[in-house]
Amino acid sequence: MKNLLLTGLFGSMVAVSCSTANQAQSARNDNYSLKGTWQITNVDYDKNYKIKPFDEGVDINCFVGSQWKLVPNNNTGSYSISESACPGVNTQFKFNVTTDRQFSFKKIPNGTKAKTVTAGYFLQLQNQSPNSFELVQTVGDSSAPVNVVYHFQKIN
Repeated sequence: MKNLLLTGLFGSMVAVSCSTANQAQSARNDNYSLKGTWQITNVDYDKNYKIKPFDEGVDINCFVGSQWKLVPNNNTGSYSISESACPGVNTQFKFNVTTDRQFSFKKIPNGTKAKTVTAGYFLQLQNQSPNSFELVQTVGDSSAPVNVVYHFQKIN
């Protein structure tokens, strides 16, 4: 009986560790498949709200057409806004995709080390394909959350 119990306990530990390893591998694959230059082609949100994403001080519509460069092997990226009606923005960041498909990133100001930056953003990675994906950001307070969906298309 004791051997049966130990065998069952060991078997469940192996199953859990394999499941965790598979989740980690899946997150790594999600991360690496984001490599390249992407453009936001559309942003869906409740138009009753005025949203200025990622503390950039620019209207959400300025992000349509913005280019995002993602380099997964060192988890760095950048985005730039160059629409003529919007102020120019060029932001460097560090990013990661977690096992629950959260795209997390933190902006890295010039002259700052990434390890000293503790604030960042969490968006849900959805509908990922080789040429497109979506990031969903929930903004607002818990009593009235608003989902913002950023649609990305691969440029190269």
